[in-house]
Amino acid sequence: MILEEEGFQAQRGLSKIPKIAIIDYGIGNLFSIRCALRKIGLEVAVVSKPGELDGYNGIVLPGVGNFKSGAKNLRHLSMDIVRFVNNGAPILGICLGMQLLFEKSEESPGEGLSLIRGRVLRLPENVKAPHMGWNTLHILDDNALLDGVSEDDYFYFVHSYYASPSEKVVVAETKYGASFASVVAKKNIFGTQFHPEKSGKPGRKVLRNFAGIVKR
Repeated sequence: MILEEEGFQAQRGLSKIPKIAIIDYGIGNLFSIRCALRKIGLEVAVVSKPGELDGYNGIVLPGVGNFKSGAKNLRHLSMDIVRFVNNGAPILGICLGMQLLFEKSEESPGEGLSLIRGRVLRLPENVKAPHMGWNTLHILDDNALLDGVSEDDYFYFVHSYYASPSEKVVVAETKYGASFASVVAKKNIFGTQFHPEKSGKPGRKVLRNFAGIVKR
């Protein structure tokens, strides 16, 4: 595969191109994230069936919409994903995909992947939902996923619910009515409430950083 972004391998010291599996569980359009990952020089495939994760170096779990539908549609892949992550492979959950890394959501019944302890809550009633548009991050802790990211950078959000962890995993917060977790990290598990694939140059930094984490 020809890299579309020159210097990616040299910049990250890669001897080979990481292979990323995008999980397709019928929630959301995968086109944007697939194009964004390919544009930074990754080998990408869409995975939708059990047993298809062998040979991949990392997982991206995108998604928009309802927690109950997402959890139900993901159920047939959940054991494979949890086993893959427990074996040390990095995962990046995006928007609903980040919320599904947690246990439950007050949006609706359903079991998340429980890779991070905590639940998903609705945004405060005093703000318009969904939170749609551009917003910044308040970075609380150093993490490789946010290398080169500034608190002046803007990211694109579309969500009515947010993750409330019950363990220390919050790397960055965003304020919208109240401060909520917009970036989480726990060992090889990462999540962004915003859409990096729709966030221009700052979003590409985040995806490029995830690629570097995958290759370690």
